[in-house]
Amino acid sequence: MVFPSGDQFEIAAAGYVAVVTESGAALRVLRHEDRDLVLGFGEDEMSSGGRGQLLMPWPNRIRDGRYSFGGRELQLGLTDPGKGNASHGLARWAAWTPEEHTATSVSLVYRVMAQTGYPWTLDLHVLYDLSADGLRVTQTATNLSPEPAPYASGAHPYLRVGDMIEDLELTVPARTRVLVDDRQLPTGTEPARGAYDWTSPRRIGDEVLDDGYGDLVRADGRTTVTLREPSGGRGTALWVDERHRWLQLYTAPSDGPRAGIAVEPMTAPADAFNSGTDLASLAPAGTSGDELSVSWGIHVL
Repeated sequence: MVFPSGDQFEIAAAGYVAVVTESGAALRVLRHEDRDLVLGFGEDEMSSGGRGQLLMPWPNRIRDGRYSFGGRELQLGLTDPGKGNASHGLARWAAWTPEEHTATSVSLVYRVMAQTGYPWTLDLHVLYDLSADGLRVTQTATNLSPEPAPYASGAHPYLRVGDMIEDLELTVPARTRVLVDDRQLPTGTEPARGAYDWTSPRRIGDEVLDDGYGDLVRADGRTTVTLREPSGGRGTALWVDERHRWLQLYTAPSDGPRAGIAVEPMTAPADAFNSGTDLASLAPAGTSGDELSVSWGIHVL
């Protein structure tokens, strides 16, 4: 029997345990001692709602799956047919190959072959590493093509503290909110105010979130999002490095059970292949700039 998410790679250190899957190199489990830090999925399930998946070579959405790059007009498959968009890249359902698996870390690789809509070949690499500081994830892309390739990356972990998010306090150090249309595609930005301002800890309650944020506030090169119980109780934190200039926050609708909140680190916002905002142009193979690495992590509070 093969599990829906393929082989399972468990690592552990300093009270932390993580399980990464062959399918999409997804983070299926992350816990510390006796509590879950992410809302994952069962060993006998496939990921739903993007849980734990890596978003490469683009995060979020591309309008109509169409874009121009290097003088070519390109058309991707519409993986979100309901809204007519190409969503979350080309690697999240692929079978990744383990490169090295130790007691505390695991690295996996996947080669994106040139294809309709994305005529470049990339080597993707991810390293999951556990220590007393929690989980550190490093995502790397190398352009093997003879010409520049468009590239951005993201990830889709859901933070968790307990069984429901309504009474938890969320803090997101971001000053700008992305405005979107009814297809969740960007139309502009504005200062994050009122119900969209999470720069100070605030109870989630029945708020329904599906919002992009930019202008991140950093300390020592990092931006840290926290989800915790009131009065400084138990909590979970996600940090991103300086290459991650955008975050997407997502909760399920308020009329159903909500155990976690997606906090998605992104190096570029939605529709970056069309806007060019923070989009990387990976140089050809064997030249300076042909590789790009980013890091993010999760730890207990």
